[in-house]
Amino acid sequence: MTQAARSARFALACLVVVLNACGSPSPTRREPAAPGLTPPPAASSPPPAPAAPSRPRVVVLGDSLTAGLGIGQDEAYPALLQQRLDQEHLNYEVVNAGVSGDTSAGGLSRLEWALDGDVKVLIVALGGNDALRGLTPEELRQNLSTIIERARARGIKVVLCGMEAPPNFGRDYAVAFHRVYPELAKKYNVALVPFLLDKVAGIESLNQRDGIHPTPQGARIVADNVWAVLRPMLP
Repeated sequence: MTQAARSARFALACLVVVLNACGSPSPTRREPAAPGLTPPPAASSPPPAPAAPSRPRVVVLGDSLTAGLGIGQDEAYPALLQQRLDQEHLNYEVVNAGVSGDTSAGGLSRLEWALDGDVKVLIVALGGNDALRGLTPEELRQNLSTIIERARARGIKVVLCGMEAPPNFGRDYAVAFHRVYPELAKKYNVALVPFLLDKVAGIESLNQRDGIHPTPQGARIVADNVWAVLRPMLP
């Protein structure tokens, strides 16, 4: 199967989630109860701040793809990044700041908590829920810009992870959504993972039954995608 076909299958899975739950809203509508990548109740309540770390931090700010929905944090890609760091004797602590159902606005709202402590790198993996809820690409752009600017103001390196939109809002929406990530990476000169779910999206054996969230094997590939960009940034 070609990459284009796999991307189409992933987009179709996203579309099914949206249509089954809330019909087909237009991009300008606001649907507070609309589903994201996971059931949203946990999105409004970020987890309690962990104890002060003894090592510099790599924080992964994301949604259920980061939190490890269906497989658990120990099998999610942030935990696998920690394993890579430990194997290479790199003295960093990876913090999984993934909250199920979070949009880019949700990530921005808890950014101060996420940046607590000696944070050296912030991995921003948000936007999937923005697309599923039909929030505008401009809102996504503004929220991600603010996250990047606040992190950079603290001297924190940023890795931006791209996401794609499902097709139910039309080609113009999907293209505008896609462009947000490379354009921000260029504007702020930050590292970019072009598509977080590259080589995973649309491949049935690498995804859970919902067709969106990776299996443990799929999470390992997601970790590969992020590690390829993260590793050169670490001294």
